[in-house]
Amino acid sequence: MIWDIFIQPFADFGFMRRALLGCIAVSLGATPVGVFLMLRRMSLTGDAMAHAILPGAAVGFLIAGLSLGAMTIGGVIAGMAVALLSGFVTRVTALREDASLAAFYLISLALGVLIVSTRGSNVDLMHVLFGTVLALNDPALILLCSIASLSLLILAVLFRPLVLECADPHFLRSVSKLSAITHFVFLSLVVLNLVGGFHALGTLMAVGIMILPAAAARFWANSIGGLVVIAVAVAALSSFSGLLLSYHYSLPSGPAIILVAGILYTVSLLFGPVGSVVAQAFPRRPLGT
Repeated sequence: MIWDIFIQPFADFGFMRRALLGCIAVSLGATPVGVFLMLRRMSLTGDAMAHAILPGAAVGFLIAGLSLGAMTIGGVIAGMAVALLSGFVTRVTALREDASLAAFYLISLALGVLIVSTRGSNVDLMHVLFGTVLALNDPALILLCSIASLSLLILAVLFRPLVLECADPHFLRSVSKLSAITHFVFLSLVVLNLVGGFHALGTLMAVGIMILPAAAARFWANSIGGLVVIAVAVAALSSFSGLLLSYHYSLPSGPAIILVAGILYTVSLLFGPVGSVVAQAFPRRPLGT
């Protein structure tokens, strides 16, 4: 019974194994980035950047169809362009960065959907918006694993500046020239992981695997290391469970994965030991009282 439900789908079908490997790679690369987005109070920035890659991916689709390389390059260029433009607008006008990102996000989303829907089919539009995790091929897996490896390496190198910028960005700017470099490299990692997640989960779902596990981990750990480990575990469990749900009940795989992540977030919100509803309602008494 346990074998039939949990193991057999992955043992019998190669596309299920590739989907699970791709989702785990996205979890390892994107979720730690999501933790730092949450700590920097930039969670909605991830959503804006996810939609910002859409027109670039759409242009790549127009040029080469559903080509991994063309859509990846187009998405990276579009995402970086929006990040740079929003930063430029913030510095030369009175508009705040979150407002400029929101403006570019809405423009990018409308433009990308328009391009794909006018030059492609409804199937192509669904592929771009919701991904095709069950159709990942070897080149896509290599791309996802490469992005995850690069992300973990860069996060390890920049871990201390990132933590300091989360805690006190003004102090980091005053004592080090790494502040601007750290911010730009971090935004580049956000774009890169969203482009990778886009191939598996689509532009609408990619940010979910980045933010929801990070938000759930907030109710289970206080340290940054603990947040990262728990967030990756939540993302991997969501991927495994969502793929099984999609297999057994013929559900769309991307939304199923994000829905499981949403359920785990809700459980954490209610019952987690750190700042959840239950923890706030019934605080632990100090020992000896």
